[in-house]
Amino acid sequence: MGNHSIIPHPQWNCELVIVLVEPQFEGNIGAVARCLRNFGLHELRILRHDGEFTDETRNRAKHAQSVIDDCQVHQDWASCFDDINLVIGTSGKRELGDKVLFRHFLLPAEMGERLSQVEGKVAIVFGPEGMGLTQDELRLCDLMLTIPTWEGYPILNLSHTVAIVCYEWFQTLLPKVGNDQSLPKTVHIERLLNPELKREIRRRSEEIANASSKREDQKVSAADTLSRVILRGMPTDDEAHRLLGLLDTAAKAMRNEDC
Repeated sequence: MGNHSIIPHPQWNCELVIVLVEPQFEGNIGAVARCLRNFGLHELRILRHDGEFTDETRNRAKHAQSVIDDCQVHQDWASCFDDINLVIGTSGKRELGDKVLFRHFLLPAEMGERLSQVEGKVAIVFGPEGMGLTQDELRLCDLMLTIPTWEGYPILNLSHTVAIVCYEWFQTLLPKVGNDQSLPKTVHIERLLNPELKREIRRRSEEIANASSKREDQKVSAADTLSRVILRGMPTDDEAHRLLGLLDTAAKAMRNEDC
């Protein structure tokens, strides 16, 4: 069964939440729970699941039964991510070109650099086995993460993907002193954007897109682009409030011009 010690979970400056969207195989849920436990993580959420975990799930989880016991189950996206400050979607489909949804991919090894100085809850979202997240679900994410794999067979098993991401999270966010590594320490430097402000930025971006002279089929893409460019800069709450004022003024001016 492997060694298992009763010690406190490590504390990072930001809290990682692993979210599985409609997983198809119960064994993968247990394997994912074990991955979280292996790397000192504990918060698992599942979107669109009945909340009943089979013996296979429990057996695959091994010593991570507490992760399964505490798992949050949600039926809709809004409730699942209501308290999340930053949502990172995952995909093995790395499309190229100027018109794709995400042109910038975050690699697992880059998470330490991007997230080591922020606070709040960060969710990394994994889609169903064999399908992945839909385009509509990816639009609701702030960043895209992909694992560099051979293009001849790029799609990994769900639990393997989660293991790699959790490993990199644990590894890259460890403070290094010389050649030694110690457990993570909490660092309060910069807080991630309040979830409600993030949703408001998206709403205002949609208002500007709808007030523009673009075709209807272009407005969704324009709103996505505007909100993503703003959120990629990870503004503070104060900066977000100022940006919202500018977006509101811009939307009003554009509507008046069309009158």
